[in-house]
Amino acid sequence: MKRTSKILIALTAMATGLLVNTAQAGVIPYGNPGVENPSTYTFTAASTGDVYGYFAGSGAAYTEVVAMSINGVLGSFGLNNHTTSVGTAFLFGSVTAGDTLKFYVNVLSTGYTYSTDVSENSDGKNHVYSTTATAGQAFAGSPVGVYVAFEDLEGGGDFNYYDNTFVFTNVEVGNKVPDGASTAAMLGSVLLGLTVLRRRCARA
Repeated sequence: MKRTSKILIALTAMATGLLVNTAQAGVIPYGNPGVENPSTYTFTAASTGDVYGYFAGSGAAYTEVVAMSINGVLGSFGLNNHTTSVGTAFLFGSVTAGDTLKFYVNVLSTGYTYSTDVSENSDGKNHVYSTTATAGQAFAGSPVGVYVAFEDLEGGGDFNYYDNTFVFTNVEVGNKVPDGASTAAMLGSVLLGLTVLRRRCARA
């Protein structure tokens, strides 16, 4: 088989995979495991009141806890992933509508702490996947809220975003890099590559 034909097959497979992953975007769990989440997020207080987090489950061997900062002030850590039952609520703090919020996972087993703000992470990797959650979507009886899922390995690990997961209430999430736009850009690059290679093959 010619080298160009092998490349065409590989690019076609990539394009097919991207189309499949596009259909899975924005669901619980993360729809593209193995690939770093291209979306980054901002979190704000939806209204004046309390922010509660509900433990939604963990696939991590490491022991870890989570916290929230309000306008840069870090609160208490809680919801140990190995001793907390799914559905357990924790009061992360009292907020004023519009406050800037960030969430942190402290991996006690390794000593690393990762933020929902990528610029704060020592490895520069995106350790979070987030989306809005409907009632009962994250676990039986879970409230409407914002779903936040962490990846706990330095360097990103397997990027499955299921090491520690939560639903937060009274929180609004903003998506800085929409999943669909990022995937469409990647798909466009692959299709452009296919077109160029096909033209070269036609000339040969």
